[in-house]
Amino acid sequence: MPFFVLIFRNLLRQRIRTLLTAVGISLGIATVVALGVVTHSLKATTQEILRAGGADFAIGQAGSADLSFSTLTQEQLNEIAAYPEVDHAVGLLMAFSRVGSNPYFVQLGIEPADLERFEVPLLEGRYLASGATNEILLGQEAANQLGKKLGDTVELKDRSFTVVGIYRTGDVWEDGGAMLPLATVQEYERKSGLMTLIYVKAKAGTDLDKLTARIEEDHPELATLRTLSDYNEVDQGMQIMDALNLAISFLAVFIGGIGVMNTMVMSVMERTREFGILRAVGWRQRRVLQMVLGESILLCLIGALIGSTLAVIFTRVILIFPVVRSFLALEYTPDVFIRGLAVGVAVALLGALYPAIRAVRLSPIQAIRYE
Repeated sequence: MPFFVLIFRNLLRQRIRTLLTAVGISLGIATVVALGVVTHSLKATTQEILRAGGADFAIGQAGSADLSFSTLTQEQLNEIAAYPEVDHAVGLLMAFSRVGSNPYFVQLGIEPADLERFEVPLLEGRYLASGATNEILLGQEAANQLGKKLGDTVELKDRSFTVVGIYRTGDVWEDGGAMLPLATVQEYERKSGLMTLIYVKAKAGTDLDKLTARIEEDHPELATLRTLSDYNEVDQGMQIMDALNLAISFLAVFIGGIGVMNTMVMSVMERTREFGILRAVGWRQRRVLQMVLGESILLCLIGALIGSTLAVIFTRVILIFPVVRSFLALEYTPDVFIRGLAVGVAVALLGALYPAIRAVRLSPIQAIRYE
């Protein structure tokens, strides 16, 4: 009988126990994979935020606990725009409020004159008119969720806004929200003259490293944002997500390892006479060790397969909620599933270590006499 088939048949001896152990492992791995997918997707969305409007980099308030708390002034915008290397700088004010079933509907306040430079491609309609206070541009995803078209009205902050254009940038967070005149958003958010971010487009040939370094040297209260590591200067959310992901991975390994150890210890104890006979007919300790470890690894690989499948199903289900679709475009990358597999292997090795040592230390004569 092939060695692999023997290992598989050994697991089938106690089908219920094997199934319950595999399910327990799969739930831990599903959590690890699902959280990994969400974290990676959020990072991709964050990268989109930093490069929105075709900008080379964004600028926020240094030391902010959250991006939405970043506060910049018109004076700072003017000073950034005055750098000779800067082609143009656009200020945006971000706001969130309930619209329809989405409690965190994104609103971007922007000067109507900056819309074309911010590279907002219209699918239909027109840009916001200069001086208009009751007009709104909807992202394609937002228009679909709200069931709105050109000429319809959107109720926002107890005010009615007429949809004059629908755009699609390809960035999930922009397409799931709306753009309004900057002065209007500043008014209902009570943030007169303030903005959240400044998006900078440099002139061709500019050394961005030198430009961003000079801006931060001239303005210590500002943080230039080009990469995710820069983003941590104005928002601690990603660091928290990474720490949570790591903590859950370790927890899954520990809890899963205990479950596998329990299963394998029971299996070894029930098969003591069998191990004694195998040793008596010539099986070496290494062969016994390979069998026990093989059973554990196969069990965990089954759990990893089930867990990865559950993670995909779960992450697809959460897209039912409009608030999630407004911020998240799921990306399934190989490294996320490799991490889940690595957790499965770690669980197998941790759980099988003691049972395997116990199995190879059994004396053949004592094992055959065991009842």
